[in-house]
Parts: sequence; structure tokens; C-alpha cells
Amino acid sequence: MKFIIYLSDYIIPFVFFYIIGMGLITKTNIYDEFIKGAKDGFKVVFDIMPTLIGLMVAVGVMRASGALDLLSNLLEPITNILHFPSELVPVALVKMFSSSAATSLVLDIFKQYGPDSYFGRIVSIMMSCTETIFYTMSVYFMAAGVKKTRYTLLGALVATLAGIFASVVLTNLVF
Repeated sequence: MKFIIYLSDYIIPFVFFYIIGMGLITKTNIYDEFIKGAKDGFKVVFDIMPTLIGLMVAVGVMRASGALDLLSNLLEPITNILHFPSELVPVALVKMFSSSAATSLVLDIFKQYGPDSYFGRIVSIMMSCTETIFYTMSVYFMAAGVKKTRYTLLGALVATLAGIFASVVLTNLVF
């Protein structure tokens, strides 16, 4: 374990000096390349900004209107069969669209039940076991110009469901 801690302390400085060293060996102007990359990054951000704004507005409307709570109540019979707390359904749904909005819902769970509660532990593990599927697909596929996503959405939904299932199982096993 001490080796991992030691390694983690030195990996970032190593990568930093490796990049500088390779730039010197290959006689590449590192600063100019950095500036060029930063300019390209701003172009990407500018291109994806409308998509980001649309996703954030949609999640905000769903949260403020109470639609997430209504959906949670409607799905309660199904979640009871699956042994998944219906109180966490909004987090699971919103996480697929926005990680920051899901984080605010997690904070609400923490305030209501506590971070060391059963719900707090499940939601903490769930946040690390799931991905912002629709955000990632819309932003990166739009930036790359991908029109046909093939099985990406299905695979991502299956992986997210597996992460949600794993969060419940791990919480029950460990705590």
C-alpha cells in the first residue's frame, strides 16, 4: 500500500518532466504546442456550448417541476421488487444527463438521510459506478461529427444499470 501512495505522489511530476524532456529531445516548442492545444480546446467548448446549455436547462426544469419525484413515486412498486430505494431513482436518472445536477441531488440525500446512512452509501457508490451517458454522447459525438452511434447507447445503458445494481450489492455486502 505504501508503494501506491509513494507512486501517486510522484506520478504527476514525472509526467510533467517526461513531456518537457521529450519536447527537448525532439526539439519541439512545447509552449507553442500548448497554446495551439488551448486554442483548439476553446473551439471545442464553443461548439458544444448549445448542447450543454440545453441539457442543463432540461435537467433544471425536471428537477424544479417535481417530475423526478413523481416518477420516483410511480416506479416505487418496481424498485421495491428490485430492492432498490425509490428515493434514489431521481439520482440514477439525472446522473445519465448531468453529473453536477446528480451531485446536488446526492447532497439533498445526504442532508435528509446522512452520508453514512444506507441511502447515502448506496448513492455514493452509485455516483462512481455510473456515467453521464447522454451528456457524453451528445457532446463528444457532436464534436467528432458522429451521426450513427450504433450500439453505444444500449451498451452505456446496460453498463449504467450494472453500476446501479453493483452499488446496491456492494453496500449490502460491505456495510
